[in-house]
Amino acid sequence: MPEAARAALPALFISDLHLSEDEPANVDAFLAFLQGPARAAASLFILGDLFEYWAGDDDLGTPFNARIAAALRSLSEAGTALFFMTGNRDLLAGPAFAEAIGATLLDDPARVRFGDDSNAPVLLLAHGDALCTDDLAYQAYRRQVRDPAWQAGFLAQPLAARKAFIASLRQKSEAAKAEKAMEIMDVNADAVAALLREHGYPTLVHGHTHRPACHHIRVDGYDCVRHVLPDWRGEACWLAFDGAQLTSGGAPGAA
Repeated sequence: MPEAARAALPALFISDLHLSEDEPANVDAFLAFLQGPARAAASLFILGDLFEYWAGDDDLGTPFNARIAAALRSLSEAGTALFFMTGNRDLLAGPAFAEAIGATLLDDPARVRFGDDSNAPVLLLAHGDALCTDDLAYQAYRRQVRDPAWQAGFLAQPLAARKAFIASLRQKSEAAKAEKAMEIMDVNADAVAALLREHGYPTLVHGHTHRPACHHIRVDGYDCVRHVLPDWRGEACWLAFDGAQLTSGGAPGAA
């Protein structure tokens, strides 16, 4: 089964930072992380929702976005290979953003091999929202906003109009989540099993649900592992992979 990318070890995985000017503690934690643990890693994988929102790659000139992009570029130029997968909040981050930060843009999901030989370990990486199939309203929305024609039409609008629409959407999203049962906002077991089956029963790493944990599950007679990345709440938290096991780093509560 083909891999989306090959990467060197040790590797770090983060997601759901939701960076914005309104959360300076998260920003400070991220910049410190880039200067510290990330510099010691051979590879860094960002699995979506790096930003609270992303209105399009033409917003790279905004001072806040430019600051984050420059910090990531500095890391990649220092020798850490960067890989970026979009989430539901920054799904419009595209090739221009990836080029600006010096990253490889990954599809969702992505199989990544850590090494060059056929026996090198493989992880399956995802943002995680596609697995929340019990939330029918969200999945309908997800299909719409990931449609290339919809994205082209949206990106053709002025940047200010896009930001206003996103602000309105975020308010509606928070109101909708308050009315939903918590269970439907988590992954669906059958969806997880189908994804693992499709990709040969690898270890799965994803974010999105903000429910950090390590789940041991059995699929078709295979023992599988699903690691859920934590969201950031003013402190850095990540998973590290040394080729044999995934371990948590940073703030308590990481998976």
